[in-house]
Amino acid sequence: MKRAVIFDMDGLMIDSERVTFEGYQELCAKEGKILDEPTYLLCLGKPVPGIYQVFYDAFGDDFPIPRIMKENHLRMARVFSSEGVPVKEGLIELLHYLKDNGYRTIVATSSERNRVDTIFEEAGITDLIDDSVCGSEVERGKPNPDIFLKALNKAGVRKEEAVILEDSESGIEAGSRAGIDVICIPDMKQPEEQYAIKCRSLEKSLLSVLHQLENGEL
Repeated sequence: MKRAVIFDMDGLMIDSERVTFEGYQELCAKEGKILDEPTYLLCLGKPVPGIYQVFYDAFGDDFPIPRIMKENHLRMARVFSSEGVPVKEGLIELLHYLKDNGYRTIVATSSERNRVDTIFEEAGITDLIDDSVCGSEVERGKPNPDIFLKALNKAGVRKEEAVILEDSESGIEAGSRAGIDVICIPDMKQPEEQYAIKCRSLEKSLLSVLHQLENGEL
């Protein structure tokens, strides 16, 4: 029986990937570069150095991706502040269920601490989450298992008592290497078969996870 749920954030809890992609497209265009969707999808689930490398591979080692990433985060923060944080379907219901039924909830994300805390506060979910692990708090990012192993330690449960909720192939791989069950709720990209087979299941939304818990299937 599961006692803890470990969440990815972007694309899983927060409907942010499309906003992020559009921001990068806009900022890259100002540099005379065209960012296509297949290239952006290579960034999903990667830690910051891995994202940098995607852009360097696409546009050259002199491409100013550190500055552009910072500008894009500021742009996204403005969007979230003015329009509200777009949470994924079923997130609030799932978090309340987990809180009410004594599950541990840990967020494991490649994002930076300040951004994570701000998003949680603006989305009104800070009190529904027990703890979090951010990308800079582990030596190796996804697809390495470090972030999920640290989240498991914070949850205080055994591997078989936890489940990871992810949307990216890097996250699936990291969870698999950590030896923890992974449920994938795809966002912009369906996982390739080599990753899909590593998942406990693929679901359409977080509501499906909630229903599994309510029915004693998880």
